[in-house]
Amino acid sequence: MESPYETDIKQCVQILKNDGVILYPTDTIWGLGCDAHHEKAIEKIYQIKQRELHKSFVLLMTDVKQLSNYIANPLPDLASIVSQFTQPTTIIYEQAINLPHLLVSNEGSIAVRITKDPFCRALIKRLRSPLVSTSVNRSGEPSAANYNMIQDDIKKEVDYVVHWRQDDSSVAEASTILKLQADGHFIKIR
Repeated sequence: MESPYETDIKQCVQILKNDGVILYPTDTIWGLGCDAHHEKAIEKIYQIKQRELHKSFVLLMTDVKQLSNYIANPLPDLASIVSQFTQPTTIIYEQAINLPHLLVSNEGSIAVRITKDPFCRALIKRLRSPLVSTSVNRSGEPSAANYNMIQDDIKKEVDYVVHWRQDDSSVAEASTILKLQADGHFIKIR
């Protein structure tokens, strides 16, 4: 018999490949997600969140090799820069490429977190695409720190709700956000 974890991964991949939106646990708080290359799904997330189109989302990726496909000029020592973080850290990179315009900020940047979460990593690898990740809330309202805090109406608007870790009632926090400068230094955003 297939494990609930495996069932969730398979269901998510099927939904994501068909322009669907999922509600899923990440390495920080629960997120709304979709395949980063599916514009219809990205638009649906904007609608669910009631968010203005100029406010872009975070992308989850598995490693620097994957990230290098989406930024024009990765620093030569990017892997060592990213590996220094022990806590979930989202980094804003300049000169985004190969992504729908809805995911790229007005300045041409993208926000990416290299996830260490086993569920997210398995999902990204099987999907073979980065995942959009944004907090599960309406724009301007507080983020849900765990599954039990997510509004029921939002749960009804997605195409699939992951069962994995729904019973985890620990209070999660959003990631730190840093902006990478051309010289390799960071500016802290959050």
